[in-house]
Amino acid sequence: MSDLSGGTSIPSFDNPLEMLLACHGKIQSQCATLRKLPQHLSSHGCDAQAQQAAQAILRYFDTAGQNHHDDEEQDLFPCLLATPNVEVHELIARLLDEHKVLNAAWQQLRPLLLDIAEGRATELDIKSTEHFIIVHDHHISLENTQLLPQAASLLDHVQLEALGRSMAARRGVVFSRV
Repeated sequence: MSDLSGGTSIPSFDNPLEMLLACHGKIQSQCATLRKLPQHLSSHGCDAQAQQAAQAILRYFDTAGQNHHDDEEQDLFPCLLATPNVEVHELIARLLDEHKVLNAAWQQLRPLLLDIAEGRATELDIKSTEHFIIVHDHHISLENTQLLPQAASLLDHVQLEALGRSMAARRGVVFSRV
């Protein structure tokens, strides 16, 4: 599918690996907003802009972020584990461990963001914020440089279509081959 403004390709579920890569970009964008939030709170307090930023971060990681992990854990990883590639099996074990760290970091950060989103807090714990961002940056780098290239080389078009269909269904989107 082409972007109406300039012809750049917008990922769709018919190319699920590009969609996963695009999700990583969105996670990084949310983390960039999160990185700015403590300074904003210190300069402007818990104003409408801070509340909206916290709400957007919460909305993203509660829905799209969770869908992204489900895409990997329920669909992509099992496909890759069905291959005889031991290196990929070890990588997936590592990534699953990292998913636990990411989830724990989110559970620590989420109530702090909820307080800001609801106007009840005027500061955000820097240590929790930085930990959340750092573990995501590391994890995304590993998936972008190792997992997704391996998946592209190991999965055939039938597996990729099944992955795309499942990802679309998880989001309540009708899958259509472009």
